Parts: sequence; C-alpha cells; structure tokens
Amino acid sequence: MSLYENWMKKAFSQEGRSIEAIWEEYLPKEQKIYEYIIGGKVEKVEGKISELAERFNMTAEQIVAFVDGINAALPEQIEMKELTEDSDICLHIDFEKLYKLMIEYKAEHLSSLPQWDGIFDEETRKRLAVEQKRSRTIVKGEKIGRNDPCPCGSGKKYKKCCGANA
Repeated sequence: MSLYENWMKKAFSQEGRSIEAIWEEYLPKEQKIYEYIIGGKVEKVEGKISELAERFNMTAEQIVAFVDGINAALPEQIEMKELTEDSDICLHIDFEKLYKLMIEYKAEHLSSLPQWDGIFDEETRKRLAVEQKRSRTIVKGEKIGRNDPCPCGSGKKYKKCCGANA
C-alpha cells in the first residue's frame, strides 16, 4: 500500500468521515509549513519525502498529505499514489494559485495567515478571493420561451424551429 493510501486509511473512516485525532495532530504541522513558505516567500520546496518529513517534523504520510493538499496549485501535478519515502519532489509555489486554492477549499485558517501580508496587500487578497468564488459560480443564460423568435435567426418561433425536438 502506498504512503498516500496509508494516509487516506488513517485520516478517513470507511464511510469517508475525517478521523479527528489524526487531523488535530496534522493541521498545526501543516500550518507551520505554510507559515514558513508564505512568510519566507519560498517559491520552491524540494527533496525526498523522507527528508521533508524530517525537516518539517512530520511522518512521511503527513508530508504526502501536505503534497496532496497543495497539489492543485502546482504547475505540474504529482501522482500521489506513486510517492514513496525515497521519491524526490519539487513543489514550485505559485502564490496566487495557492491563495485561490485556500479560498476554494474554505481553509480560512490558512488564507487568513498574517504571512500573506508580505505577499499580497489586503485589496489584492480580496480581489483574488472574489475571482476564485466567481470562477466556481455557474451563470445560466437567459431562457428562451416557446413563443420567442428562434435564436438561430430563421424568423420562426422557437417551438416550431430548434425547440421542436427539445
């Protein structure tokens, strides 16, 4: 079983619920890594999984969980199930993508870290948050009524033209 699969088995019940004790231990460690990255404007974190685990005082499985959390913000996504303790990884940090990811995941404890002040001013953070929220909003076009002119330009009513088979 891979490190990722081991993590998922420990962190979630068979019903898919979070196992609180695991997350209570993991989340403060995760936050410290983000404080380090954001506070130091670190654009690249690299090394073997085992080295990063030791460096950040985590288990290899916890580092894999961290990588899984940041994966969507990376320019090149990492195949999680292939990671071993000897895997070399390189996390190229895009701060704008990372901030938006934190907004998307509703990780307020991370998106509100004071270290963000050194990366983006408050106005920029608000703009990025709005952009992220809008990117997930589905806007439906105006509904065509049965008796409206057909949008194809035929001059017929919608119900007698393109809407006849709808």
